[in-house]
Amino acid sequence: LPDIYCILMYCVSRMAVDGGHRDGGCDWDGRWNHVRKFLERPGPFTHPDFEPSTEALSGFRLIHVVDMDTIDVSNLNRQFLFRPKDVGRPKAEVAADFINSRIPGCKVVPHFKKIQDFDDSFYRQFHIIVCGLDSIIARRWMNGMLISLLSYEDGVLDPSSIIPLIDGGTEGFKGNARVILPGMTACIDCTLELYPPQINFPMCTIASMPRLPEHCIEYARILQWPKEKPFGETSLDGDNPEHIQWVFERAQERAAEFSITGVTYRLTQATCATEVFKIATSAYIPLNNYLVFNDVDGLYSYTFEAERKENCSACSQVPQDLQFPPSAKLQEVLEYLTESASLQMKSPAITTTLEGKNKTLYLQSVKSIEERTRPNLCKTLKELGLSDGQELAVADITTPQTVLFKLNFTT
Repeated sequence: LPDIYCILMYCVSRMAVDGGHRDGGCDWDGRWNHVRKFLERPGPFTHPDFEPSTEALSGFRLIHVVDMDTIDVSNLNRQFLFRPKDVGRPKAEVAADFINSRIPGCKVVPHFKKIQDFDDSFYRQFHIIVCGLDSIIARRWMNGMLISLLSYEDGVLDPSSIIPLIDGGTEGFKGNARVILPGMTACIDCTLELYPPQINFPMCTIASMPRLPEHCIEYARILQWPKEKPFGETSLDGDNPEHIQWVFERAQERAAEFSITGVTYRLTQATCATEVFKIATSAYIPLNNYLVFNDVDGLYSYTFEAERKENCSACSQVPQDLQFPPSAKLQEVLEYLTESASLQMKSPAITTTLEGKNKTLYLQSVKSIEERTRPNLCKTLKELGLSDGQELAVADITTPQTVLFKLNFTT
């Protein structure tokens, strides 16, 4: 079953400095003692440039939360922010109200929207952005937004334009966290191969000829659930343990019937805050730069450095090569853009410049334009008037920026 977690992004835009004094009646003696233990004394793991001081960053006073989801009953057993009376309300608003009333001096601003609803001027104001997203598309979009905010002078990156991105996520008993410094370290798209393309199984295979554990899970989810209605008219909720357990048990029965092994609960079913603290205070060296953990048979964790890809479509700032013969059809180019493990676009719109005019070769999102440009898919690149070295501009929902490709004709 797919990961179904709330889309949550914390944006820290201003950090307070507390030198031991009360701030408008919001602070009290001893409030920051736990933080001072890290900031007022050195340690074996402190950053080389860290200088202990009583005047140090002590907390985040202004936080923006962006979340497009509302609270469901199944959300109540996994956190402490929501109550039964909150069911149906926006998660961002309820979380903000709870924290604002509980922590004096802290201001949380909620936004019941998608992250894509805001432009660059909104994101430019923040010092740190933390993503807890369950969507690869949303992760890539935010990654592209922060890269678009970078400034270069004579080809040299301006460090003041870098907004660190802390990204984390979980799936079953597995989790990961990473620190991304746009323009300096590997970005989301540099390691896109870590996120395999979504696999859809043919319905005939699921219903008649299952061969894999995944086929059995999909059979229980797609066919048995709506037929048997184990919890009445309730839709299957990936966050509800009872629902997942039911799917797991039905999938096991299906697997036993066809002698298929390997159906596990993992298939059906905090580090981020620490990294924010490290970057905001410089007290410790940040994660470099990818951490994964597995909690199936005891906790196992592994850290490694993901390297930047020289020809990354998001952060390399060079046009990507597209190698096709002149006889290749535009449909083949479209399939490459969507099926390539390093691109994984969803609904690319392809435009180019011919005879000094901008020409849309194919656009899927607008029905009238899709119908008009659909015949181009069956035409060869040569028939479309494209030439060797031609630049193609591709827009997609995975990034706020247009990605440039350079056509390289092969023989």
